[in-house]
Amino acid sequence: MGVSVDDPTDSQKLRESQGYTFPILSDAKLDVIRKWDLVHPHGRQDGADIARPAEFLIDSRGKVRWVNLTGDIIVRARPQEALAAFDAMQKSSRTLNGEETDVELAAR
Repeated sequence: MGVSVDDPTDSQKLRESQGYTFPILSDAKLDVIRKWDLVHPHGRQDGADIARPAEFLIDSRGKVRWVNLTGDIIVRARPQEALAAFDAMQKSSRTLNGEETDVELAAR
């Protein structure tokens, strides 16, 4: 899922032009963006606040397992980095006394 300050129409155009298959939440008031501490003050060309670039890997229980944060709108995690984090998350699940237990992964 993506989160953007853009309106839903602009987000849909972006999804279509880039071939994204995931939904994009329109957060014009930055409510979700503030809760995740991802505000990039004056990041848009017109000086408006936008979302700071970030990627999160969240497990099936809603636990954040990997984070990639950057201050540059152009810099994103490489697919290999995200896939490696996913693989590490899968390997970190252990069975202990018949119950699955998670091992915390360090955020970058």
